[in-house]
Amino acid sequence: MIPSVPSTLALPPGVEAKDIVIDKFTNLWTRIYVPSHPGKLPVIVYFHGGGFCVGSAAWSCYHEFLAKLASQASCVIISVNYRLAPESRLPAAYDDGFKTLMWVKQQALSESSEQKWWLSKCNLSSLFIGGDSAGANIAYNVTTRVGSRDPSILRPLSLKGTVLIQPFFGGEARTWSEKCATQPPYSALSLSSSDTYWRLSLPLGASRDHPWCNPLVNAGVAKLRHLRLPSMMVCVSELDILKDGNFELCNALSNIGTRVETVLYKGVGHAFQVLHNSQLSYSRTQELISHIKAFMIKQ
Repeated sequence: MIPSVPSTLALPPGVEAKDIVIDKFTNLWTRIYVPSHPGKLPVIVYFHGGGFCVGSAAWSCYHEFLAKLASQASCVIISVNYRLAPESRLPAAYDDGFKTLMWVKQQALSESSEQKWWLSKCNLSSLFIGGDSAGANIAYNVTTRVGSRDPSILRPLSLKGTVLIQPFFGGEARTWSEKCATQPPYSALSLSSSDTYWRLSLPLGASRDHPWCNPLVNAGVAKLRHLRLPSMMVCVSELDILKDGNFELCNALSNIGTRVETVLYKGVGHAFQVLHNSQLSYSRTQELISHIKAFMIKQ
């Protein structure tokens, strides 16, 4: 079991982190990481993975990864602790994600002195949404929800891009990588665990072709053509059962005119950046952080 750790534990030099409650009734809270770099910094609202059923913004592996990302990519990170299934099935996590964006907007408008320690470092016109695995699924669905609303919905925030790390999607039909992909030792995601997560998190009675699991079904992505979607970066792991589905999503998004940057990380599996279950994962994690930083700079 992965331990939960306090926000102050083992932070990189110059990084400050605190936990802030957004909604005490639903236990929606966030851990915010602020590096001491000069000037205003881009902001990432980040969602952890865990199949919608497990995980926490306080998990040690996410604390370590996001503190490092904030420090090395020079950004403020708002790590969201959203409601989990099966107690709170989808769309609860999506609702919590959207509510977090609205909370950030409200803090920016109120210029709260209590939140000044992090708000004063934020470049509000350079907002990104990101996540890994199920968290990337949340990031995608929150992004499309924002894109379906009036352009002023986030003002004074401006959404510049979305970072999807090994996004957790599926479908009733199996892809080649789901059936045949070589799995690294101690793989973080098997086909059986994937199916279990979907069974526990989708609305009761829904199949894996529900659009929250399979955005490609019934030309689902094509229906987003009229939305104002930002640039997207999709990070794919070579030894991940989700690999083929990730590439299919990238192609579908590109076909509707969304700017998509796809990066393949060779020799590593699902969640390599937080689980570090191979020596290669450490160097690949450094590459991932560099790629995220470059993506943000370009937007």
